[in-house]
Amino acid sequence: MVDKVGLGIIGTGQIGKHHIRRYKEIPEANIVAVCDLRKDEAERVAQEYGIPHVYSDYKELLKREDITSVDVCLHNRFHAPMTIDALEAGKNVYCEKPMSWAYSEAKRMVEAARRTGKMLHIQLSTLYSIECRAAKRLIEEGHLGDVYWAKAVHYRRRGRPFVDGYGTAQFVNTKTSGGGAMLDMAVYHIARILYLLGNPELLAVSGATYQKTGMYEDRRQSGGYDVEELGFGLARLAGGISFYLEEAWAIHAGPAMGDQIAGTKGGLRLEPFAYYTTLADLEMDATFDLKTADWRWHQCNPLTAGYDESQQHWLWAQLGRVPLLDTAGIALKTAQITEGVYYSAHLGREVTAKEIETAGPAYRTKS
Repeated sequence: MVDKVGLGIIGTGQIGKHHIRRYKEIPEANIVAVCDLRKDEAERVAQEYGIPHVYSDYKELLKREDITSVDVCLHNRFHAPMTIDALEAGKNVYCEKPMSWAYSEAKRMVEAARRTGKMLHIQLSTLYSIECRAAKRLIEEGHLGDVYWAKAVHYRRRGRPFVDGYGTAQFVNTKTSGGGAMLDMAVYHIARILYLLGNPELLAVSGATYQKTGMYEDRRQSGGYDVEELGFGLARLAGGISFYLEEAWAIHAGPAMGDQIAGTKGGLRLEPFAYYTTLADLEMDATFDLKTADWRWHQCNPLTAGYDESQQHWLWAQLGRVPLLDTAGIALKTAQITEGVYYSAHLGREVTAKEIETAGPAYRTKS
């Protein structure tokens, strides 16, 4: 008999539906209830996916003893309050990225998990790719030597939520999202670099944000678009590591270079996956058969499947089959860096980790 985890889903919008569909593919998942302020939509989703209980008040859902794990699928500025309430109600919590719109609130989430002794997991899907797992092995086995440089540069030519035709206005409004491309997309790439580097201490950040590309004026007005479409920064990390990051929802530029890491012995690029080194005084670009390696790892170690993707990993970790990746710690450091970019842009200078710690999000509040 397959052990199951009793789940409650808070939020049945675009992300909530995506999570529900994935849970329905995992034998260890038992969705007991869903909750949404729009109870009619929650009832429709529950009927579609055969979920027995529906709520419009998440605190009523948290009272259920047959729910041990809650999945928070709401807009960014609601992550912290819902997560903290769920942890204090004795539930393990899986929260959609970003951890929170503000670093100070992300810290409160981690503190609540420690205080209650419950598990906290953040949706960071980029940590589970075969490219990421292969890069982790190369780094841990010393094939890069001493790592000193990393870069994460990702562009959409014109892919802003709502104003470019998909998603809702809540994605581009500070009151709900808290930020733009940095919180929507950059967090995935920052988190992956931090994971590969061993989540080093942050020393300082210098950054800037922009909203410059033209858009349909009616969409700008109706959406209340007041977040960045481009953010970039240079983070100085412990161990002499420099980390450059750049993320755009919309930019007049050619293809970006993705995620890259370099050390004294070699370097790598995540996608497409490649390794660069010097062998016998010859510069060498190496490629790998990742598909065969991944098949072998799964055949020889059945627990490998516990790291194939985020939701299955979360369930397996709760059942004690695999150790939980420290996604909360990685997401917290990611929030510190994104906050550093915002705060540096606000002040027009580099900011230290200590300054980020004490900044608070008030300078980003529009209303």
